[in-house]
Amino acid sequence: MRNLILTLAIIFLGGVIHAQENNGVTVTVVIENVLNDQGNILAALHTEETFMRGGGIADYSTKAKAGELSFQFDNVVPGVYAISVMQDKNENYRMDMEANGMPVEPYGFSGNDMAMGPPVFDNSKFEVEDQDLEIRIRF
Repeated sequence: MRNLILTLAIIFLGGVIHAQENNGVTVTVVIENVLNDQGNILAALHTEETFMRGGGIADYSTKAKAGELSFQFDNVVPGVYAISVMQDKNENYRMDMEANGMPVEPYGFSGNDMAMGPPVFDNSKFEVEDQDLEIRIRF
């Protein structure tokens, strides 16, 4: 009897611990057109407060590989977010610019807004609710 109670307690606690680990949805990001294998792909999941101010609330990096690339942000809680990605060709962990301020490395944002001027959160935002999402981004 004691073993049965102990076994049931372990199963119950295992379920509670597993449920606590999974408090959000999965946001899958697909970069459709990585042009070459140079450097790294850097990505960040942002709130309005972190957008264009450095790192996001979750960051991702991997070696660049030409073609389509996908990755995930797990356990994203409901809210409004934006994603930024860039190909850091020279691996210096920053966007390199021309003298006139134009970026020289490939980049993209959720919403795929490529208007002139700095990116704006409102043009890149999306809402996370209770279902997994896929966000496609083009450089």
